[in-house]
Amino acid sequence: MSDENQQMTRAERKADRIARQKQVEQRYLKNRQRNVMAEPGQHSFVMVLDHLKAGYNVPKIFRSTHAFGGEAIHLVNIGVFDPAPAKGAFRKVPAVFTDTIEQSLDQLRASGHTLYALAANGQASLNEVALDKKAAFIIGHEEVGLSFDPADHPDIITLSIPLSGPMESLNASIAASIVMFEYQRQHTEK
Repeated sequence: MSDENQQMTRAERKADRIARQKQVEQRYLKNRQRNVMAEPGQHSFVMVLDHLKAGYNVPKIFRSTHAFGGEAIHLVNIGVFDPAPAKGAFRKVPAVFTDTIEQSLDQLRASGHTLYALAANGQASLNEVALDKKAAFIIGHEEVGLSFDPADHPDIITLSIPLSGPMESLNASIAASIVMFEYQRQHTEK
């Protein structure tokens, strides 16, 4: 293939990437507009997504939050994401958009939520804590973790998920789902 044909191929790939990104943005904006009609689920827990990568775990956490009947999701400094993997949950789970973690934490404190943050070296193990009925679970960035030092917020309880394998942590959407399952297990009447 000549250099000219390779250039065209690169140009075509770039144009295709740009077209796909525009489609994602359109889907995102359409679903975000519909989100204003979303209703809280039956449980009083909120998921706080602290600077997560927009296109990676966010839609999956919306799907799990909807499945487990969550109240809402706070998106802290998270940009456009493709809502397709959420299977419609972005339209159904109320979303609160904030620029900083402090804005989210202030809102949650004002509404009476107990704050929990997931951390590999948490103060308590998830399976040994009685979770408050009105709870907010903070999930940090996939690579760098929380955007703040939990020691600066003594009211935040750090939780770890007990693991027996050699991995130090789980994928953010998997960890979020485990926390939601444990919350539901503790707060569903038997």
